Amino acid sequence: MSQISTRPFGQGDNTYNACGGIEGVRTLVDKFYDAMETLPEAARIRAMHADDLSISRDKLTHFLSGWMGGPRSYREHYGPINIPSAHRHLPIQEEDKDAWLSCMRHALDQQDHYSPELKTYLLEQLAFPAERIVEACK
Repeated sequence: MSQISTRPFGQGDNTYNACGGIEGVRTLVDKFYDAMETLPEAARIRAMHADDLSISRDKLTHFLSGWMGGPRSYREHYGPINIPSAHRHLPIQEEDKDAWLSCMRHALDQQDHYSPELKTYLLEQLAFPAERIVEACK
C-alpha cells in the first residue's frame, strides 16, 4: 500500500491525488458547473456568473487544485485571492450557499472513482469557505 493512500485527506497532496490530480479536479469542476446550469435551485447563483463559464471553470479548477494540496496555480493565472473578499460584491445569501453545495454534491455523486469518504470529506470542508462567503456578503 502506498504512503499516499494511508494518509488522511487534508494532509499533503492526498486529497488532490485522490481526486485524480488536475484532470480529476477539472472533471469535478465541469460537473459542478453543469449542475449549476441545470438544477432549478441553482438558478440564482448561475445568474451571478457570466454567460460564458469558461473563466469560472478555470478559476475554480486552479483554486481547488491548491486548496486540495496540489499545485497552487491560481495565483500565477489570476493573481492573489481571498475567497470571501472576492465574493463580497455579490448578494450571496444562505440559500445561495446551499445551492452551491447542492451543485457540488451533484458533481461529486458523478465521480464514481471517488470514495464515499472522499466525497463526504470534500462536502464538509467546502462548507467552511461557503459559510465565510455568506458572512462576507452581509
